Amino acid sequence: MTFSADYQAPEMLLRERVILVTGAGDGIGRAVALAAAQHGATVVLLGKTVRKLELVYDEIEAMGAPQAAIYPMHLEGASPADYDQLALTLQENFGRLDGLLHNAALLPYLSRLKDYEAEDWMKVMQVNVNAPFLLTQACFDLLAASEDASVIFTSDTVGQQAKPFWGAYGVSKFATEGMARTLAQEVGNTNIRVNLVDPGPTLTALRKRIFPGEDNASLKTPADVTPLYLWLLGSDSQGSNGERFAFGG
Repeated sequence: MTFSADYQAPEMLLRERVILVTGAGDGIGRAVALAAAQHGATVVLLGKTVRKLELVYDEIEAMGAPQAAIYPMHLEGASPADYDQLALTLQENFGRLDGLLHNAALLPYLSRLKDYEAEDWMKVMQVNVNAPFLLTQACFDLLAASEDASVIFTSDTVGQQAKPFWGAYGVSKFATEGMARTLAQEVGNTNIRVNLVDPGPTLTALRKRIFPGEDNASLKTPADVTPLYLWLLGSDSQGSNGERFAFGG
């Protein structure tokens, strides 16, 4: 089965699945977490702002979905040991991981490379590249313990076609593309599948910070892109591995 724009996820598509979402406190991460829970998943909400995670947790509880879990983590400063501890906690509580969405991202500003602050460069690479690598590595055995595990990396058009001024963010998305495709090759004959999603311009806090004057009406909402994520997280996308999905394309 291939994804189509009119895809409607079955009501219990993600029943009994354990899915970890990074950057789950707002934007696309929040929307996917809510949608996954609504379709039966136990969602692990990972993010740096506890209050935002608690609000999403409360929304999930209010809809009568499976109880979510909150795991506060500041990816910018997390060490390999922190990821190992996360994996241990998941192992003790769930024993496996059926879905992993790498959604968290850092985009502090647009700038020429020659003017980019070195400290900011390091922070962006830590959140956008190192964190997905370390998290996937730490959770690999948990993913392998699932009968059908889906890993989703979030990309961007600037990760395929270089554009001036996108700095560390643009470079990090090139790295994300390479990391996802490499991992997909390595797990090709396993129960784990790895794919990329480019959600396109979407009404998020990150987008509005970079383009404050943009017309909101011209942008998709995070909820608009959730069908693609649900399809990738569920069994309907079995057989899709190493593919790149651009929303609407």
